[in-house]
Amino acid sequence: MKKLIVASAACATVFAAPAFAGDDMAGMNMTAKPSAAKASSKTALTDAEVKKVDAATGMVTLKHAALENVGMPPMTMAFKAKDAALLKQVHEGDKVKVRVENVDGNLTIVKLEKQS
Repeated sequence: MKKLIVASAACATVFAAPAFAGDDMAGMNMTAKPSAAKASSKTALTDAEVKKVDAATGMVTLKHAALENVGMPPMTMAFKAKDAALLKQVHEGDKVKVRVENVDGNLTIVKLEKQS
């Protein structure tokens, strides 16, 4: 029985090895630039509406669409602005485009553009 277990484990190891192991990737171009879709997802802005601006705390409450880059569904939530100057350009009710990123463990507005 012990030999059967050892033999089974050995077979599992051999068959579980990746098919590309070895030098199968030698001819691939590993310096290719990311696709436009991937590059744009790193800089994409999300539609939002300003619900409240608190200049004293540097916070702005947004009703936002899904924030794909941080895995957040649409909701209303307060965020800290990376730069307090961003808050001077918006008021309650404004439609904005926003970029929220995880900065030192905090969801932070890194870009905010008022829509006309």
